[in-house]
Amino acid sequence: MAELQQLDIKEFATLLSSRKRRTIERGVLKRYASLIKKIERAKAGQYKKPIKTHARTMVILPNMVGMTIHVHTGKTFHPVIIMEDMIGCYLGELALTRQRVQHSAPGIGATKSSTAAASKAK
Repeated sequence: MAELQQLDIKEFATLLSSRKRRTIERGVLKRYASLIKKIERAKAGQYKKPIKTHARTMVILPNMVGMTIHVHTGKTFHPVIIMEDMIGCYLGELALTRQRVQHSAPGIGATKSSTAAASKAK
């Protein structure tokens, strides 16, 4: 882990898969310069607020390990605690945008027996 944090961003990019490597080499990190500055300031203790971002396509870098970043899911900000295993993933992979469907009891007409029960009640 210490070796990864010592690496330059270009050297770190060589360890990633092709899509993520090209993303970093293309200079997408310039788009997310404000996020990177917030992370550096938080590491130094100068930034006290929670780090919130809409940058779901940001590749997780080694200097982010141990931070809690709130990633926007389209409606709310989902807190993501960055661990060593997450290096090289996108932030959007860790904050899901869709919730699991939770149905309640079936309504009238949902099954054949429920329609019969509704006509008997009248």
